[in-house]
Amino acid sequence: MRGDNKVFVTGGAGFIGSHLVDALLTQKTDVNVLDNFSSGTKQNIKQHLSDNSFKLVKGDLLNKKEVSEALEDCDIVFHLAANPEVRLSSIDPETHFQQNVVATFNLLEVARITGSVEAFVFTSSSTVYGEPAQIPTPEDYAPLEPISVYGATKLACEALITAYAHTYGFKVIIYRLANIIGSRSQHGAIHDFIKKLRSNPEQLEILGDGTQTKSYLYITDCIEAMLLGLEKAIKRVEIFNLGSEDQINVKAIAQIVVEEMGLKNVKFKLTGGVDGGRGWKGDVKNMLLDVSRLKSLGWKPKLKSEEAVKQATKDLVKEQNLK
Repeated sequence: MRGDNKVFVTGGAGFIGSHLVDALLTQKTDVNVLDNFSSGTKQNIKQHLSDNSFKLVKGDLLNKKEVSEALEDCDIVFHLAANPEVRLSSIDPETHFQQNVVATFNLLEVARITGSVEAFVFTSSSTVYGEPAQIPTPEDYAPLEPISVYGATKLACEALITAYAHTYGFKVIIYRLANIIGSRSQHGAIHDFIKKLRSNPEQLEILGDGTQTKSYLYITDCIEAMLLGLEKAIKRVEIFNLGSEDQINVKAIAQIVVEEMGLKNVKFKLTGGVDGGRGWKGDVKNMLLDVSRLKSLGWKPKLKSEEAVKQATKDLVKEQNLK
């Protein structure tokens, strides 16, 4: 990025967004954040509130006026705001449609009208692939058949953003994320396990049959890749898979959480799950992304999935203890 860039981050008070804001501000970049605090917290960005390079707008992407205020004079957009709960999408699909698709459309419209945006970075998801026959899954895998409404909304957003890029002339970088974990995370298996074990340290309920096997990437590796991809991307639209190069299953994650919490003799209670052992409707049982495209730019994850899970668990247990 240039020294005179002004960056707009949606969801900048959230888990990934706040870590991104930390990194951007160390680069002496002006950063505007829009967040409705539905999942993000002021605690995540409190260290920046007195920084003259930082502006926080409490607002919602469903309100175009608030978006216009926050986007003013910004030339790079990082669009991270979304409803992150994949499980919710089978129960309340309209929430995902509004908070993911409609919100993205509103942001694109404001960007089109202002005309100042040069680059638009979007955090999509591995769920756009559904259950691919090819593992690890490359970016050009087809057909894309999401099995959750969440995955469908992310794919719809990709299509909208791509069309706007070609029609209105800005650059787009789309990241299809694996499971990103680390400090400040408020959802996902590790967060849920810690919460359950604090409530009952003798028994842990595990959704599904315990064999769900996925890629987990530590937050600092994620942010490093996102900034590098923006810097190195050449084409009008670039799509990058972003994850670790290996996997871990949910039962192994549970064991790590138990160990990091210093607990013993915890009984695991597997729910058995739905549709062949899934944790919930739309849960992808096996996910591993081919990240060779990002690696070709000079990036490589520092932590493997198991190492990332251990570090993220330490982070979250420490944060819980401080509350």
